[in-house]
Amino acid sequence: MNRRVPLDRLVGLADPARGLTAAEAAERAARYGPNRILEAPPKGWRDLARETVKDPMLWFLVGTSALFAAVGELRESAILLAALLPLIGMDAYLHRRTHASTAGLASRLASSATVRRDGMPQVVPAADLVPGDLVVVTTGEAFPADGILVGGERMQADESALTGEAFPVAKRPLAILPRHAATAKVDGASWGLAGTRLLTGEASLRVVHTGGETLYGEIARSATGEGQGHTPLQSAVARLVMVLVAGAVLLCLILAWARLAQGHGIVDALLSALTLAVAALPEEFPVVLTFFLGVGVYRLAKRQALVRRAVVVENIGRVTCICSDKTGTITEGKLRLGHTVPAAPLTAERLVEFAAAASRLETGDPLDAAILEALAAPPPWEVVATFPFTEDRKRETTLVQSGESRFAAVKGAPEVVLGQCDLDPIARREWLARVDAFADDGHKVIACAWRELDGDGAWPADEPDRGFRVAGILCFEDPVRSGVIDALRTCRAAGIRVVMVTGDHLRTARAVAREIGLGAAAPCVVDGADMSAWLAQGDAALLRGVDVVARATPGQKLDLVRAIKQSGDIVAVTGDGVNDVPALQAADIGIAMGERGTRSAREVAAIVLLDDDFSSIVRAIAEGRQLFANLQLSFAYLLMIHLPLVLTAAFIPLVGFPVLYLPIHIVWLELIIHPTALLVFQELPASGALAPIRRTERLRFFDRRQWVTIGLAATLLTGAVAQSFLQALGAGGDVDHARTIALVVLTAGGAGITAGLTLLRTVPARTMVAATLVAAIALVQTPWLARGLDLAPLTLRDWVWAAGVGAAAWLVVAAPEWWRGRTPRGAA
Repeated sequence: MNRRVPLDRLVGLADPARGLTAAEAAERAARYGPNRILEAPPKGWRDLARETVKDPMLWFLVGTSALFAAVGELRESAILLAALLPLIGMDAYLHRRTHASTAGLASRLASSATVRRDGMPQVVPAADLVPGDLVVVTTGEAFPADGILVGGERMQADESALTGEAFPVAKRPLAILPRHAATAKVDGASWGLAGTRLLTGEASLRVVHTGGETLYGEIARSATGEGQGHTPLQSAVARLVMVLVAGAVLLCLILAWARLAQGHGIVDALLSALTLAVAALPEEFPVVLTFFLGVGVYRLAKRQALVRRAVVVENIGRVTCICSDKTGTITEGKLRLGHTVPAAPLTAERLVEFAAAASRLETGDPLDAAILEALAAPPPWEVVATFPFTEDRKRETTLVQSGESRFAAVKGAPEVVLGQCDLDPIARREWLARVDAFADDGHKVIACAWRELDGDGAWPADEPDRGFRVAGILCFEDPVRSGVIDALRTCRAAGIRVVMVTGDHLRTARAVAREIGLGAAAPCVVDGADMSAWLAQGDAALLRGVDVVARATPGQKLDLVRAIKQSGDIVAVTGDGVNDVPALQAADIGIAMGERGTRSAREVAAIVLLDDDFSSIVRAIAEGRQLFANLQLSFAYLLMIHLPLVLTAAFIPLVGFPVLYLPIHIVWLELIIHPTALLVFQELPASGALAPIRRTERLRFFDRRQWVTIGLAATLLTGAVAQSFLQALGAGGDVDHARTIALVVLTAGGAGITAGLTLLRTVPARTMVAATLVAAIALVQTPWLARGLDLAPLTLRDWVWAAGVGAAAWLVVAAPEWWRGRTPRGAA
């Protein structure tokens, strides 16, 4: 991936063997700060302990244990205290997994570096590196910061931490740093990036970016959620939790009052209420959501999409329309001058010189760079004044002093430049016909013209706009990126509309659209001005069939985004310049280009595309859809298992029967529910085509059919648990046996739900289902363990019944196809 180099950081460091002095390093450290790529160190065990003690389940056990001890039930009190150990262990493990992405990032960073200062090699902490430092990296070492390779041979690097690609990447030192006004763009093969590792050779690295400015630092901050507020879904879940907590408190008070009224005593009433409170406490929902959003940010970064707004993780999978720039996103953005057609009697070399006179490297425009690269030698003239290219003017004009003569040169859109020339209608049509012929082959075509100026007197104050002579046309080639055709085919199959937006000629845009398969064999291409006229007349419906908007200005791009949004689509928009900022802000998801994008565009965008590749957008959508589906499955599991737990915990004692779940039983269930909800539903997106998006009038987390499935599974399990408890209680009056069969039925039903939702496709799913069932058998059928848990061993008939309930739950959940369709609902 190409990155820009702020040249002011490398002033005086042209010699690849020169390092900084101690004084220079101190001055730069004060200016740029420490090379602290991760602002906060990974969570240690002390931090994890502080987070673990926030779990309300722990305090529930402590309080309940104290209550048992106060009434003389020392055995029950000791058992509950012993139950703290597995619960603390589980909490610590899950907290560790929650911070795994940050810890994983930190594990790849260098802790020290060999740097050349005051003419001598020194080993310093990596945090002390500053821009301009010369660092020696040997085989097997990690690059300690982002920098340019200025020396080394046979270098290969492992960049899988940033790109996800496991293959070694060949590296080469940069021979000459381009001299732009403020920045230079350097090819990725000459970059050494923090967090990546040198596999072969020895490298000399000139540090350019440190700390949070490194690519790794940006990913780390995104993965840890720094600076990101609550997303809409987080806020909605928080409101849901508040409602559920209020309902749980009310239900607990009712249950405590009922148990007292039934004559069970204050201890029974308190235990019943406390047990129900912990069973009904919906703390898993916000924890699961936060965990999944963090995983989503990290996974999207691995897909070359750096998330700057956490809401993207929720929305990216719902995208129904992508408005994409052509140059650099659909094409490689590496323009090459392929053909020149000079006007007689000029030569091709003279035509290029006139075009170069109206070009500037500092603009960063690939077209200007291609023209200047085609120059045989720097021409002996001085540019006196420049009238820059703008999207509205579609031309750039310069006033040039060449020896004793003066002239003006202009280059830009052929129809604009030719309109400034003294041409008869026939000659104008001939030039436009040449332009159309090259444009039909997919070339980007510009025209160039010149005119002599008076050699004496003052220079013109205004831009010359007439009296020019045609110098010729220049035709540029910009290859389509590999993978774009397949990505567009994926979008089409998924019902995602793609609109290509470009400033190119209509014929050029149409040729590129045909090449990539956009709009099939006959793409609908409209001029940006015509589109604006449609919108001004209220004919926005005409845009529905448009595939390409050519000759588009930033203002027209903004109008396009607004019109598509008003039609109900979820719109993702790409942009790279300051003039793209309004469209990026107006879009549902603004995507800035990481390689060529300006800082303004990156700051307002929700996503920064690290490789500027259209295919990465499609891969990010696939990742977003799968993340949304995973979250759906996790929440569905929590509802299906929590509803039976809460309903049976509340209503069985409410109607006068013994308390169904003791505190130790709630601990057992939570040890199953927590890791299942967090770890099991973490599937990666399939490599095949995206499923067609299902459009509804408004976003729903679950659709009606999924709610029906959740209701059926919860009802089945609630009925089975209640029936098992009441039947066993009525048969022999053994409360321990009745509780045991009820717990085993609930556990087996939960395992069946997990198997049905995941179809046991992943190792965590198979492991969790197996562990749940094996633990149930061991705890129940081992007499001394069963006695400690106030349970009783079950008969073969009991186990067959529990297995039947688990199988029925699996069938209810696994049968509907919509759980496996995994397509988020988009807006119509």
